[in-house]
Amino acid sequence: MRKIKTLKKNYEFKNVLSKGKFYIGKQVSIYVLKNKKECNVIGVAVSTKACGAVLRNRIKRLIRENYRTIKNDLKQGYDIVFLWNKKNEQKDANYYVIKNDIEKCMPYAVALEMVHNFSLIHDDLPGIDNDDFRHGKPTNHKQYNHPTALLAGDGLLNQAYMVLSEEILYSEENQYKENFHSKVRAFNEFTKAVDRMIAGEYIDTEYEGKQVLEENLEYMDENKTGALLKLSVRMGALLAKCTEEDVERLTSYAKKIGLAFQIKDDILSEEGDEKILGKPVGNDKKLNKCTYVSKYGLEGAKDKLNKLIEEAINDIKVYGEKAEFLMELAIYIKDREK
Repeated sequence: MRKIKTLKKNYEFKNVLSKGKFYIGKQVSIYVLKNKKECNVIGVAVSTKACGAVLRNRIKRLIRENYRTIKNDLKQGYDIVFLWNKKNEQKDANYYVIKNDIEKCMPYAVALEMVHNFSLIHDDLPGIDNDDFRHGKPTNHKQYNHPTALLAGDGLLNQAYMVLSEEILYSEENQYKENFHSKVRAFNEFTKAVDRMIAGEYIDTEYEGKQVLEENLEYMDENKTGALLKLSVRMGALLAKCTEEDVERLTSYAKKIGLAFQIKDDILSEEGDEKILGKPVGNDKKLNKCTYVSKYGLEGAKDKLNKLIEEAINDIKVYGEKAEFLMELAIYIKDREK
């Protein structure tokens, strides 16, 4: 597939915007100006005031992908700028761009977030990490009490299963056999991920004060933290009816960023900024937990983190621009401060 030629410089955009013919749409305006080439050259512009960086990049990708589907039907020899209208509010932009994705994946995203919060509430309990603060606020058992925190976590886990089971049972899309099969498979992935996450947390408590083999440490972290990250990617791939090859490629990427996320947590627990983290640092050392930092030292943990992120990005380079968000996510995990 021939790569789309794009405008690179600010003056190129300004030239088209000031001299070109324009067509104003509800969300996107198109500016067109003849060039002296035998092909079209496009540019996509989204104001920083319109929305956040992640959504801006998604808007650009979607516009480029839609252009790619019609480019062979268009007259050649033009510079074309697609301008996302500044006047649209962010919430309108969010919904317009990804409304179909939201409607299809929302129950799964909600269930995933419920399980994530269940795991955080239980992780903070005195019998596990015994944390008093999370994101600068008292943890659930400190704000209320131990029984309330325990039951809140249990309730969130149960609600997650209710949300997914109702989606599978009552969704109108399920009249199509292939939709029903992909949703049941996604639900199965969900149950396995929760099971692995709980197993990983159990192993974490059992390894306190002990030195373990690297493969055991990796198994623990892949499951304790990585299970939900891997699940979010695999569920998306399954619901989108990706090929098995793509599912496995994305799974490889997700396993690596999941493990990288935990290693970064280990690093932040050692040298993070308490004001940014919203909780005291050094808790892992205080509890004598087995982490990548305790096993390999700070620099060794950072080397492992960088290698995992590099390998994760290489896994998805084959998708080109379509993988831009996933690449940005991997880099964010490496560079985050909380």
